[in-house]
Amino acid sequence: MHTTHQHLLPCLHCHPNSYIRMAHHLIERCLLLHMSRDQCIKALAEHANIRPLVTLAVWRELEKENKDFFQAYFHRSTQRVPRLARRK
Repeated sequence: MHTTHQHLLPCLHCHPNSYIRMAHHLIERCLLLHMSRDQCIKALAEHANIRPLVTLAVWRELEKENKDFFQAYFHRSTQRVPRLARRK
């Protein structure tokens, strides 16, 4: 017997491609907010109910496809921490 689920957001089981695309889009929004990978994983789990392993898998795939971007992103994020610490 097949049951149909009603969801407001894409469901991993019902619409895996849409679920992964949504995770991808939300990760890009986290990057625009200069969030770390761990912050992004936590935010997507809490606010969009996206499983942490899915977020991590999509993040890693984005890193593989965009090596230069992520190297610059991580470099900027590590530069940002000491500067903020100096303000205190």
